[in-house]
Amino acid sequence: MVTIIKTSHSIRSIFNYNENKVKAGVAECIAAGNYPVDADKMNDTIKLNRFIKRIELNENAKRNSVHISLNFDPSENHSKEKLIAIADTYMEKIGFGMQPYLVYQHHDAGHLHLHVVTINIERDGKRIDLHHLGIRKSEPARKEIEELFGLVKAEGRKKKEEFTLQPIAVSKVLYGRIESKKAISNVLNAVLNQYKYASLPELNAVLKQYNVVADRGSENSKIFLSKGLMYRILDEQGKPIGVPIKASDFYSKPTLKFLEEKFKRNEVRRIPDKTRVKNTIDIALLRERAMSTNELARLLEKEGINTVFRRSAEGLLYGITYVDHKTKSVFNGSSLGKEYSAKAIQERCGLKFDGGGKRNQIHEKLPLKESLINNMQQQKNTLTIPDFVKLLDILIQVEYSSDYLPNQLKNKRRKKKRKGLSN
Repeated sequence: MVTIIKTSHSIRSIFNYNENKVKAGVAECIAAGNYPVDADKMNDTIKLNRFIKRIELNENAKRNSVHISLNFDPSENHSKEKLIAIADTYMEKIGFGMQPYLVYQHHDAGHLHLHVVTINIERDGKRIDLHHLGIRKSEPARKEIEELFGLVKAEGRKKKEEFTLQPIAVSKVLYGRIESKKAISNVLNAVLNQYKYASLPELNAVLKQYNVVADRGSENSKIFLSKGLMYRILDEQGKPIGVPIKASDFYSKPTLKFLEEKFKRNEVRRIPDKTRVKNTIDIALLRERAMSTNELARLLEKEGINTVFRRSAEGLLYGITYVDHKTKSVFNGSSLGKEYSAKAIQERCGLKFDGGGKRNQIHEKLPLKESLINNMQQQKNTLTIPDFVKLLDILIQVEYSSDYLPNQLKNKRRKKKRKGLSN
């Protein structure tokens, strides 16, 4: 048996994830621990309120929710009664036996697995310590349960990807399809804790992909001056629609103050991810002789990086943000370096013009031979072998040769006119 424990500040997101699976017909709630009635006799409100009432006893606890998955070997096929007994025994052994918890059996994977939803706030308002819960209590409990119930042992086996706790699935918000506050809340619960952003524009680069935006209002507005924040739904054209909802109205309280604390932490957390984004952009720009910014965006998208362009009312590009969905990091162009800012990217993508204003079909590759070599030397510890092969291939191309001159720029030899003798 493989166990995975995730903690969160939002019990709603964890609860909704599992209940949405139930509504989709790929899961069922098979047990409710320390609830007044059985699981099949409760609606969503009763199940969730039990958690919320307990959490309200300790508002200082930031991470108050626990999401556990118990994964069995693909060869195992246990009865529902045995699965409930395993879940109850596990919760008892890790110190959550007296806590309210819900047990869900999911049927959407190639192996048998359970999801357990609970909280770490006790009846007297005290908080159960979650620090190293997996090492201190979960691992010993797992080994005892494997022996007790005769399960396939996880010891010595690789924890395959199929045993990972799947992220919450979020789709674009469509105004009018679902209650606005609930729709926005689902997006915020999935994005705010998963992505590493260090400013409001960077956060919005992610939120806008789900038709949601965090809005401070105009600089002279009351909400801006009071450091307030609203969340709004966007239509398919990216324009706000419907009534804005104040950040303080959401249960998770994603206020500006909350986000500013995230900005500071994320600034450090995302540092290791910079190299991947920069290398991916550099390689993409070296692949084509000439390309538009939209073509660059398509190349980056294939590598899991979404490019968000910010344009003025006149259509002029003044900002660019990269959203790396693989590392869940977001970077404004200038935060990666001057050569990744909006202005530099346009220069690296654009075509040059001659003095007469006519388009010259020569693309100025950046970086050139010397800077390519410097780039290789600086990043030799981070670039992969395929990346080096691509860069070397660029270097040996004829247009990077020091004595190469494009045909269009070669001066044609002028024929000297011989002066004839006048008659």
